[in-house]
Amino acid sequence: MLELAIARALYERYPDFSEGRMAKIRSHVVSRASCAVVARELGLGKLLIERGAGLVPEEELAKLSRNRNVLAALLEASLAGVYLEHGFEAVEEAVVSAFEGRIEYALTSHVDHKTELQEELARRGLQVSYTVLDVQGPPHDRTFRCAAVIDGEEAGVGTGQSKKAAEQAAAKQALDRLADAA
Repeated sequence: MLELAIARALYERYPDFSEGRMAKIRSHVVSRASCAVVARELGLGKLLIERGAGLVPEEELAKLSRNRNVLAALLEASLAGVYLEHGFEAVEEAVVSAFEGRIEYALTSHVDHKTELQEELARRGLQVSYTVLDVQGPPHDRTFRCAAVIDGEEAGVGTGQSKKAAEQAAAKQALDRLADAA
């Protein structure tokens, strides 16, 4: 439902965008990271604390209410419930409105460093692979450290709350280093 609402909004607003550009923007807007941002904006973490009080230890509840994956899952479950209760047409505008900031961010920021790095390396006849260097923290609150490896050499290192985010950060550092070397 979320993907359909965002895809339709992008198609109607930006009919001249290529399919690839729209797909990249839509992918970012509906990503777990974006869903977590919208969940925070809507106060779902605070609601989790209020509704979970007495059911889960306070410290654990506080951690869960800040966890990106938990917030994204809360938002996705909430959207599913609203959709099932009211139908797509009734909630589409509100869903797009809630994600408006993420759409603007995706339009004005280059958000897919991995793809950009892969395309740059393809022009040079090279390839990138990603390696997890370290994982810290309990399962619900992990920090990943990943490396972008080009030609057997560590070209960039990044950290993030997900493997994907750490890989994006590593790709960004590798891109920056490639630009500096050029």
